[in-house]
Amino acid sequence: MAISRTTCPECNQPFKITRLACPTCNLTMEGQIELSPLDQLSADDQALVMAFVRHHGSIKKMEQLFGISYPTVKNRLNAVAAQLDKGMQAPSPREYVLEQLSRGEISVDEALEKLG
Repeated sequence: MAISRTTCPECNQPFKITRLACPTCNLTMEGQIELSPLDQLSADDQALVMAFVRHHGSIKKMEQLFGISYPTVKNRLNAVAAQLDKGMQAPSPREYVLEQLSRGEISVDEALEKLG
C-alpha cells in the first residue's frame, strides 16, 4: 500500500512509520522508521519527479504530460527542490549525539563526553 499522505490530517505533523510487516512470511519489524525525503513529497510532487527523471529532465515533456506552462514546471521543480533540500539537512552534531543516546547506541557518559 502506498502512502498518499505524509502528514496527519488532524494536526498536520509528519507521520512516522512504526511497523513494517511482510505479508508472505509475517515477519514484522517495529521501531521509528524515517521516510526518505522523496517519500515525504506529496503524491503529485512524486509523480512530477518520477516523470521528470523518466523523461531525462525534459521540461518540454513535462509541459506536455501535465498540461502546464514552462514557468509552472520550473516553479514546481523549484518547490520540490526546496522541499528536498529541507529533508536532506544533516542533524547538528549535538542532535546526532542525543539521537544516539535515545536509541541506546551510546551511554550517558559517552554522550556527555561527546557533547563536551
